[in-house]
Amino acid sequence: MQEFFEAWYGQLVTAAVALVLILVGVGFVIGKNRKQGTKMLVYSAMAVAVATVLSFLKIVEMPQGGSITLFSMFAITLIGYFYGPAQGILCGMAYGLIQLVTGPYVIHPAQLLMDYPLAFGMLGLAGFLNKRPDGLLAGYVLGVFGRLIMSVLSGVIFFAEYAGDMDPFLYSVGYNIAYLGGEALLTAVVFMVIPSVKKAVERIKIMAQ
Repeated sequence: MQEFFEAWYGQLVTAAVALVLILVGVGFVIGKNRKQGTKMLVYSAMAVAVATVLSFLKIVEMPQGGSITLFSMFAITLIGYFYGPAQGILCGMAYGLIQLVTGPYVIHPAQLLMDYPLAFGMLGLAGFLNKRPDGLLAGYVLGVFGRLIMSVLSGVIFFAEYAGDMDPFLYSVGYNIAYLGGEALLTAVVFMVIPSVKKAVERIKIMAQ
């Protein structure tokens, strides 16, 4: 499977599936409101594109995979915050498939699902809190926590040998918190230090409706 996702045809198929995921949610909305559906498509595609670019800007890179990036997860949680959990999860899954194209590491079909579409899809859980006054940051934390759960499970099931003499669960929790928690903390600090960031996001949310 690793060879398939490294080959051009495997990457083409994966990118096509990612596009379909975004269009599924958009198509449902277009059936009710064509204007909003068009905006959802544009903003979802932009979020995946921006998150992909930011994912290459790595502040810290972990030895067995994973990294602290320059707010790449935040870009995806915004779609959940703008349009709710369904589109947020689909957008996150699409982004996970793009990550599979840009840096695949596959040892098992179940691991592929857990580490890519399911893990990144969990970022869309942010949409469940989008009606709360603190929904922007709280939703982001929820999305990151959802991704953490998937990554921890994948670590325990498929990468336990890296734990050595440690308990595989504790090792996986510590390892994944190191970079996911690190990026979440960095994002939270930016929100606290620069209040204008939240105001800018709120303005974009109004434009996205």
